[in-house]
This record gives sequence, C-alpha cells and structure tokens, in this order.
Amino acid sequence: MPQQSDPPTLVTAADISRLADVTRATVSNWRRRHADFPSPVGGTEASPAYDVREVEAWLAGRGQLPAGSPVGAFKAELRRHTAGNELVGRLSLAVLAAVRLGPEGQEKVLALADPALVRAVGRAIGDHAETGPGGRETAGFEKQDAPVLRALVRCVREAGGPSALDALAERTPADTSVRGVYATPALLADLIADLASGAGDAYPKSVFDPACGSGGLLAAAAWRGAEHLYGQDAVLAQVDQAVARLGILSPVADPASLAVRIEGGDSLRQDAFPDLGAGAVLCNPPYGDRDWGYDELAYDARWEYGVPPKGEPELAWVQHCLAHLEPGGYAVLALPPGTAERASGRRIRAELVRRGAVRAVIALPSGIAQPLHVGLHVWVLRRPAQEGPGTSTVLFLDAAALDALADSRTAGSVTARDRTPDRLRTAVRQYWHAFVADPDHFGSEPGIAHAVGVVDLLDEVTDLTPARHTRSAAVAISPARFAEQARQAGTELSRAVTVLAELSGEQQWPPAGEQARNWRTATVADLTRGAALTVHRTTGTGRATRASRAAGATSQRPEAVAGLRVLMTRDVASGSPASGTSDDAPGAAAVEIQRGDVLLPEMLHVQGASSGFRVAGDQDAGSLLGPNLWLFRPDPTRLDPWFLAGFLAAEENVHSVATGSTIMRVDARRLRVPLLPPAEQRAYGEAFRHLHALRAAATEAARLATDTARDIASGLTGGVLLPPIVNDGSSTL
Repeated sequence: MPQQSDPPTLVTAADISRLADVTRATVSNWRRRHADFPSPVGGTEASPAYDVREVEAWLAGRGQLPAGSPVGAFKAELRRHTAGNELVGRLSLAVLAAVRLGPEGQEKVLALADPALVRAVGRAIGDHAETGPGGRETAGFEKQDAPVLRALVRCVREAGGPSALDALAERTPADTSVRGVYATPALLADLIADLASGAGDAYPKSVFDPACGSGGLLAAAAWRGAEHLYGQDAVLAQVDQAVARLGILSPVADPASLAVRIEGGDSLRQDAFPDLGAGAVLCNPPYGDRDWGYDELAYDARWEYGVPPKGEPELAWVQHCLAHLEPGGYAVLALPPGTAERASGRRIRAELVRRGAVRAVIALPSGIAQPLHVGLHVWVLRRPAQEGPGTSTVLFLDAAALDALADSRTAGSVTARDRTPDRLRTAVRQYWHAFVADPDHFGSEPGIAHAVGVVDLLDEVTDLTPARHTRSAAVAISPARFAEQARQAGTELSRAVTVLAELSGEQQWPPAGEQARNWRTATVADLTRGAALTVHRTTGTGRATRASRAAGATSQRPEAVAGLRVLMTRDVASGSPASGTSDDAPGAAAVEIQRGDVLLPEMLHVQGASSGFRVAGDQDAGSLLGPNLWLFRPDPTRLDPWFLAGFLAAEENVHSVATGSTIMRVDARRLRVPLLPPAEQRAYGEAFRHLHALRAAATEAARLATDTARDIASGLTGGVLLPPIVNDGSSTL
C-alpha cells in the first residue's frame, strides 16, 4: 500500500463529472445535498479540489462509479499512484514485457497474488533486457506497485499494448528543462515519414530521430520499411516509452530484421551517435529553446553552414540532422514558420539554399499539431553528394491553401473541395513525388505549389516562407479559358442563390396557439427497451460498444471489409460523403449503415451543436460506421427518421445530456423524444427535412460566393481578366 505521507491526487468538480459520467450540475447538487460528500483538500473557494481516493470511495458506496474499461481502470490506478518520471519509464517497459508474454502468459500473471505478480513482471522485463537504454540500470518494482501493474497487464490483455502506452503518455510529467517540446500526432508523423523518400525510391533502411519522444516518427518509418532505428531524447521516461513502442512493432515487422537503439541525453550537447550516417533523419525538435547550448557548441564541427545564432535553435537542429545523413539522404523536420524568414537566420538559410541542401518547404494548416494556433512548416533537406552538380530549384508548397483554392485552376490538379486530413497528406505526397521526378520542369499551381530557382532565392532576405513564393506564381491558363471558368462559376452561384431563396421564402410557420405545446417524452434508452429503436456506436479505439452488441451488431472479419468506405465524424459535420476506409478505422467493421439511420457525433462543439446530425440516404447505405458516432436505427412503422433526427439534435436536448465546456460529449441514451402519433411525426419530419435542406443550400451558396470572388480577383490581379464592360459597351480600359 502507498505510504500515508504520499500526497493525494486532486480532482476538480469537472473531473468528478467525467469520472461518474454525470453533468457538472449533478456534482454541484451532491456537494449541497449530501453531508458526507468529501471535503475539499485544495484548490480555491471558486474551484475546490478533492482527493480522488475519497471521491471514488464515496461514488462506489452510492453505486455511482461506472464500471470502466481496462484503459480507464489503468488510468485510475495511475492517478492513485504517485507516478513520477522514473516509474512511468519502468511501466513503459512493463507494457512491452506484458505484450511479449502473450495472452496465455498474461492470464498466468493475473492469476498470481500481488507479491508474486510484482516479481513476475520484474522477471519479464529482465528477460527482455538487463539494463535500460544507454546501459543505465532498470530498477525493479515495489510491493505497493502491485495494483498499477495488475491494471497494466489487464489493459494490455484487453485493449492492447499501444493503448496502455497512450495512457502512460498522458501521465508522463513534462518536467524537462527543454522548452517547446510537443508530441507528434499520427498525421504529422505519417506525413514526415512519407517525405523521407523520393518518387519510386526504396524506403531508407536506417532512420534516425534525434528528438524521438515516445518514438512516433520512428514507428512510422518502421511501417514503411526501415529496419535500423536510432533515436535519442532528453527525457528518460520518453526514452523508455520509445523502446516499448518500437519493441511492440516486432511482432508486426520481421523481428529478425528490425534493430532498435534508443539513447537518453540532450542530442545537441551529448550526441549519442557522433559517427552515425543514416539513410534518413526525421525530427520534430523543440521550438524556441534559447538554452540549446550556444556558448558550449560555438566551434562544433556540425555547423557546416554557419554557427546558429542563439535565437535560432531550429537551425542548429537542421544542421545536426544534416550531419547525421549519408550523402544523398533526406532529412525531414517540422519547424515553426519563423525559421523560414527571421533575419537572424538569413545567412545560414542562404548557405543551405546555395549548396543545394534545401529541397522543399511545406506550410501546413494550423491545428495539425501543437501549438495548435501555429501552422508549422515541414522542411525537406538533402545532404549533397560529394560528386555531381547541385540542385537548381526548391519546391514551395502551401498545403494550408489546399482547402481554400478551387480545384479547377489547372488540369490534373489535386482535388481540394472535399479535403480531409488524409487527403491532404496524399496531396502533399503527390506534389513532392512530382517535383522529385523532374525538379526542373515541375508544373506550378498558383497559390499552392511553385518550384523556384536557387538564384532567385538568394536575395537580401532569403525568405523561405511558402506563401511568399506560391502566391507570386503566374496563372498558368489562357485568358479565354479563365474567363469561361469565371462565367460558369457565376452561373453556378446564381443557381445556388435561387435555390436558397426558394427554400427560405415559401414556407409558412403558423403559431402553436396561445401556449407552447407540451409533450410526453421518452428517453432513447426507453425507446430501445421498447424495440422502437436500436442504438449502435463504435468507439475511438475501434471496439463496438455493449449497446451495439446487445442490439445484434456483428463484427465482420477484417478481410471482408477491406477497402470499404467508412462514414467519419467529419463527414457528418460537413455533409460530405463517407471519406474514410476500413484501413483508417479498423473497428468500423462492426456496423453497416442502412438508409434511414440517424447519425449523431458523440462529441460536438458548443457552437452549432443543433446542426450536427445526418439521416442516412442511398449514398450512405453500405458504408461502415466510423468511430465516435452514435447510430440510431428506428423501426419505420413507429418512428419517422427525420422526426427522430430533428428532436435528438435539438440544441436544448443535446445540452441537457452533454458534459464539457468547449467540446461536449453526448450521452445519447438520455436524449428525449416526444411521443407523437405517426401522422404528426411525418409532419414534423418534413419540416426538419426542409430546414436541413435550407442549411445545406446556405452553406453551398456561401462556399460558391467565396470561391467565385477569389478566382475572379486572382484573374484580375494575374492579368488574365479585365474589368467589366461599362454601359456604353466600351471597355473601362
């Protein structure tokens, strides 16, 4: 048991509401009405904090503590435990050991008493490696660690090793002295890993990440064929996480071919791989860390392109990565946008460009990775070979503009109107491969992609910001063709405005009388018990919920659904067709969508919560249900789908059962629906269908107006369009 002197883990009222799966108002009522509710032990009068152990005991005594998932139980044990960096690192290695025990070994360990379980997990880690990364000793566990170890093994058995590591990653304290350290989300990791090879080239066999964190970039490289993985990180708990995450890859890749070496320490100051020349270097380095070692490393041999100024740590990481490349190898880094244009870094940027090290700079939309308000840049660099001429052009790609530009500018351009994160990654890869295949004859796409000659970049600022170069590219289209496209866009906009006017002006909405109507209502849970409705849901982890299984949903074999479309949360929010695949969301194999199903996201933004629903039509039938979506399947003889959708998604209904402030999590089982006869249901259903069409028409008209105005303005400023004809028939020019 933990010692009594251990400080308690504190939770707020918001944390308690999530723990008990109730609203914050319910927690406030408990505090006022129950004298035995735990007393605050910290916080402020306005926001008191409570000991999580006292809260859980109180909830359990009242039957208010929900039976959690194995992942939730593991997280709860971590909250109870005083888990510092050292223990989190050891637990990461325990996850790897539990995975390698296999299902049978995990069952045997879980059957042991606490002392024997602690010893068994320790032995399993020792069987993997007697010492940790860098030769440091891997400490064992104590008897008080038994509850968290048992929860860990159970989590691995039920949810898998990656889920257990993700839970630990949330717990890892950010106590490193290095500033600007951010995790690398899966989308960014995949994009960076994609760019490490040229068009048609085999993927590099050796990959190095000098700021590897928990190993996400190295894992992405391993999935693409890398066999020798090298990494270093200043936070030892992250090092252990990376060792475990990459070790779990072994059963997937060929264990005999995958070699992993992860070391601890500051990669700039204490380079653990001074002689390494890797086939590729992938890196998401710390941003804005002025204490990167400027005074100690002023004469370091790695500064081949110039000594980085103290305020330019990112250019130190750029040169560190280039120094660990074999000739001809690619380095791909995620960097803040200031690196491309700050005056203090101009000389190093110019030298990198002059010597052919910079191959591409790609601007990403904000929100892809932290810090979320910043649109990061991805730099693709190549270590010039000793022999052969330098490159003559650099690719600039403004991926942030892909959603903003129409897809009809240039024949063969990448579709942009229905862009999703996965499609954005695909588009970036296509532009990169086209550039690598023929850099001197790359076809520019105004506003998006442009290849600029090295000589043109070597001016007084050497600004490598993509938008500066893509927006100055000439419009590659004839004036007559552009004018025809502008005319067609105007016609399409007029048609959309006409539809919007018709939908908004014809209906009469009579008053209900002197008093508002009151209905008897039933919850979704009540309707489900009465067989008027079945409910399905697939969680973010890809597992069908108990509600889906009880309703008779059957999980198909993965090979039976390979390549099928998956309706994602983003599709419901935007009104787009199903954009996912069964490869993107493996758990989507549980439920196939039918015509008339009502779909509601589990999580909604507070603004616009009432419009986030969908009634499945013919285009949705046969798609699979994606993660974090509720699916309601009404009995058509008892419930009209549009009537059901309109009342389920009503703002007051959603807010009454949701938890959260900015992002609301909807407990759809508690939503209420009026009990009306079929004829009245159909009348309300037609009204909700009309309002849904009105919103869709307004959205389409707004999009077309924005696109048309932008394209015409581009034509005027690009010299391919003239101002309109004046009344006397002559040109204004």
